[in-house]
Amino acid sequence: MSIHLTPTELARESGLERREVLAKCIELGIPVFHGCIDKSLFFLADVGRPTTTRGRITSSRTSGSRAPSSPAPTAPTAA
Repeated sequence: MSIHLTPTELARESGLERREVLAKCIELGIPVFHGCIDKSLFFLADVGRPTTTRGRITSSRTSGSRAPSSPAPTAPTAA
């Protein structure tokens, strides 16, 4: 299996049009060398593949694992 594909071959694999493949390469800075595109670079950029999760990176720590640093303030009581 080849890693370097022509824009037409890459369009077939990704479900995009040939022009869209070339536009994405230019937009994302993926090099086109001798008329071929590195397939792994193209798909690493998540081009042409539907994404289900994007956004912030979550920590593996749980929020309840640490004790609070200071006690909560209390309201003055009437005597």
